[in-house]
Amino acid sequence: MTALDDRTRRAALRRFATLRRSVTLFRAFLVEQTDPDHFYGLLAADSVRQVSGYTELAGRTVLDVGGGPGYFATGFRAAGAWYVGLDPDVGDFSAGGETVSGMLRGSGTALPVRTGSVDVTFSSNVVEHVADPPSMLDEMVRVTRPGGLIFVSYTPWLSPWGGHETAPWHWLGGHRARRRYERRHGRPPKNRFQETLFPVSISDTLRWARGNGDVEVVDALPRYHPWWARWVIRVPGLREVAAWNFVLVLRRSAGRRPDEVAKSGLTGGRVAM
Repeated sequence: MTALDDRTRRAALRRFATLRRSVTLFRAFLVEQTDPDHFYGLLAADSVRQVSGYTELAGRTVLDVGGGPGYFATGFRAAGAWYVGLDPDVGDFSAGGETVSGMLRGSGTALPVRTGSVDVTFSSNVVEHVADPPSMLDEMVRVTRPGGLIFVSYTPWLSPWGGHETAPWHWLGGHRARRRYERRHGRPPKNRFQETLFPVSISDTLRWARGNGDVEVVDALPRYHPWWARWVIRVPGLREVAAWNFVLVLRRSAGRRPDEVAKSGLTGGRVAM
């Protein structure tokens, strides 16, 4: 990305990431449990616009790791992208009104996709539900072509919503928060600590990215905040609480050619997309 491209992107970010947008997203988040269509539809449209600030989407292949319901499929396809969603549960694909067509069933830590075959690899609010986040991130890098974009967002464990429906009691411990939820509701939470919800930090992810020679860090920012609040990511400790939701944007460097990686055996047994 050239300096001119970087200046253009930052100018676009200022126009896009306004305080009004932040307020709209947070208000929608308040009804995430009761009106998921409203929240996730709004989030999908917002995400497509955000990704568009880093790369063209028309005619590009987008792999959505943990795509779930079809909200994001609608948004990316409307932008002209060839969208493929991946989720371990095919039943989730139809929840947003999408059919299973064009979707894959598989694990984020072993993507059934050919090495270097995707223009944009995208994941929204999935990393915290994976027991081994670095493995998922490594897979997202592997399937992205050199020069392609990796866009990852997730909720850090120490953010106000880190415990999901058990928040904010997760600040006193994940197991304690789960037991409290079960006592109050008579059933376990959907997001169960150390089963379907895992503590992940921004610092750990940044450390992984900076130590990965196959990517360059394009951007790191709080997903829902206005542009002038992005500074919180530069402050260790504070960012874990104040970011609420973290976005990491990476560009796949040239590194080894996809055919060299394939010869190393990294794609053995995986289905080419």
